Amino acid sequence: MRDSQEEPVKEAVVASEEGFSETLADIIISTVKREKRIKLSKLAKTLREDVKNVEAQVKTLQAHGVVELQYPSNIFAGPTVVLADQTSEKRQETELPEDKKLLEGYDVTNDSVTAKINIWSSPSRDLPVYELTMPHLGIGTQAMINALASRLAQEVPIEIEDITDPRKIIELKQKFFRQAEDDIKNRLPKIGEDRAKMLAGILLHCMYGLGETEMILADNWLEEIAINSSKEPILVYHKKHGWLETTKYLRSEEEIYNFAAQIGRKVGRDITSLHPIMDAHLLTGDRVAATLFPISTFGNTITIRRFARNPWTIIHLIDPEVNCLSKEMAAFLWMAIQYELNILVAGGTAAGKTSVLNAVCSVIPATQRIISIEDTRELTLPQALQKNWVPLTTRNPNPEGMGAISMLDLMVASLRMRPDRLIVGEVRRRQQAEAMFEAMHTGHSVYCTMHADTVAQVQRRLVEPPIRIPQSEVEALHLILVQYRDRRKGIRRTLELAEVLSSGETLDVNYLYRWRPRTDTFEKANDSIRIVEELNLHTGMTVSEIKKDLKEKQAILQWMLDNSIKDVDKVGQVMRSYYKNPDVVLDAVRNKKKAGSIIK
Repeated sequence: MRDSQEEPVKEAVVASEEGFSETLADIIISTVKREKRIKLSKLAKTLREDVKNVEAQVKTLQAHGVVELQYPSNIFAGPTVVLADQTSEKRQETELPEDKKLLEGYDVTNDSVTAKINIWSSPSRDLPVYELTMPHLGIGTQAMINALASRLAQEVPIEIEDITDPRKIIELKQKFFRQAEDDIKNRLPKIGEDRAKMLAGILLHCMYGLGETEMILADNWLEEIAINSSKEPILVYHKKHGWLETTKYLRSEEEIYNFAAQIGRKVGRDITSLHPIMDAHLLTGDRVAATLFPISTFGNTITIRRFARNPWTIIHLIDPEVNCLSKEMAAFLWMAIQYELNILVAGGTAAGKTSVLNAVCSVIPATQRIISIEDTRELTLPQALQKNWVPLTTRNPNPEGMGAISMLDLMVASLRMRPDRLIVGEVRRRQQAEAMFEAMHTGHSVYCTMHADTVAQVQRRLVEPPIRIPQSEVEALHLILVQYRDRRKGIRRTLELAEVLSSGETLDVNYLYRWRPRTDTFEKANDSIRIVEELNLHTGMTVSEIKKDLKEKQAILQWMLDNSIKDVDKVGQVMRSYYKNPDVVLDAVRNKKKAGSIIK
C-alpha cells in the first residue's frame, strides 16, 4: 500500500449540525468511540469505504496520537482500531460567568476563516469577557490538518530572504494558501469551496502566523493585544469597551517565545536570553514589544499595538462621529503643511499622536520628496506620495552588539538625501532634537511627535534638561498640536493648537484653538500672528487672501466628508488634483459634483 503522504486520500464530507465540516477521519473516531474496539475491515464495511482508504486515514490519526492500529500475532487476522489514551491536547479557556450579560456580538473574518466574537459583562468580573469562538474542527479533521501541515512544509520551501522581505512573504502566504486549498480539495473532493478555504486559512495561521491569535488581530475594534504569560488569558483593548479579558490562553511560555521569535525573524530582530527585550512590527504595520522571563517576572510577554488597516485621514478626524478636530483646525493644518511649516504633534500614550501625524501628512503635495524616520514602521501615506517617499527604520544591534542603526544615524543620513519633507516618528533624546532643529534651520520642513500632555509641557521639555535645546533653535518650530485621550469615555481630541512665538530672550506661544470638554467643542482662542507673518513673508499672501484660502480649504474638506472620501489613497488623489489645478476641485465643490469628477 502507498504511503498516504504521497497519495492524497479521498474521503467523504458530511455537514454537521453546527454547519462545520465533518470528515471521514471524524466519522472514524466517533465510530471507534462507540465500538471501543473494531476490526479495520468491519470499520470500512460500516462506513461503506474502501479498506485501503480507511487504513490510510487510521494511520494518519495514529501518527498524531488519536487512535492505535493494533496488529495481532496471527497474520491471518486483520488489525483492530482502538482509541489512544490521549485523544487531543485541549487549550485552556476562560469559563464564562453564569451572570453574564451580552454587550455586543459580531463576526471577524481573516483569510477565509470566520470567528464569532461575543463580549459579555458580569458583576462578578472586574473586566468584561471577550469570547472568541473559532470554527469547530473534529479530532480527526485536526489530525488531517496536522498531517497536511507537515506535507506542505516540505512542498513549499522557505528561504531566509522569503521571511525577511515583506513582498516575498506576502507572495509566500498566497502560494501556501493556494497549495493548502488544492491539497484539501484533493483529500476532500466533496467539500464546498468556502469550507476548503476556511481549512486552508486555519492551516495558514498555524504555520505562518500566530495561530488563533491571528483572528484577534483581525478585529478592527481592537487597539491593543496583551499576552502577559501562559498562565493568564490574552487581554485586549477594545475601542468601545476598553480592556477585556479574552477566553483564550497560549499553551506555554515556549509558545509565547516561539511567536515572539517568529515575529522578530520576519523583520530582522532577535529576542534571546542575552537580549530579552524586542521592539518589532508585523507585516500589517502593528507594533510589537516582547520580553522574556525573568525580565518580565510572571513569564514571557508580547504586546501588540494594532494599527488601523485603513489608516485614518484628515477627513476621519473632522467626521462628527470622531470629532477629533474641527474643520477650521484641519484647514489651518492643511495650509501649514502646504506652505512647508514645521509641526510637532504631542500627547500622552495612545492619545493618537501617530494617527494625527499620518492623517495630516496625507495632504503633502505629490511633487515633494519625503523621508520618514521611525523605530517601527507606522506611517502609511497615499499611493500618490509613495514614488518619492523613503521610509527608514532603526535597527537593534546583533547578538555581538554590532550593527545598530539609531534614530540619530538615520536623521543625519536623511539630510544627505535631499528631502523636502522630513517625518520623525518620535523625538526622545537631545541629539535627536538637535538634528531635527538643524534640519528645520537648513530649510527642510519637519513633522514629528513627542510625549507631552500640554503645549506648556512641550516648551519645558524642549528647553530644559535632558533635551535642553537653545531657545534660538526652538524658534524654527512653527506649530504645536497636542492630542488628548479621555480614558473614561474612550475618546481622543485635539486639546490645543498653538504657534511658537519669539520675543527676544523668552519663548512664548500663541494659543489658536482649544477643546472644551464640557461641550465637546473646539473654540478659537486667538488669531494667528506668526503664521500670517511667515506666509506674508514667503508667499506674499495678505491677511484677506489667507482667510479666503482657509475658507476654500474648509469647503473642500466638507465636500470630501459629504462624499465619504476617507480612504487614504482617494484623499491623496484629491490633493494631487488640487495642487495641479485648484480651480477644478473648487468647481466640483461649488457645484456639488460627485467624487467621480475628481477621483478616477
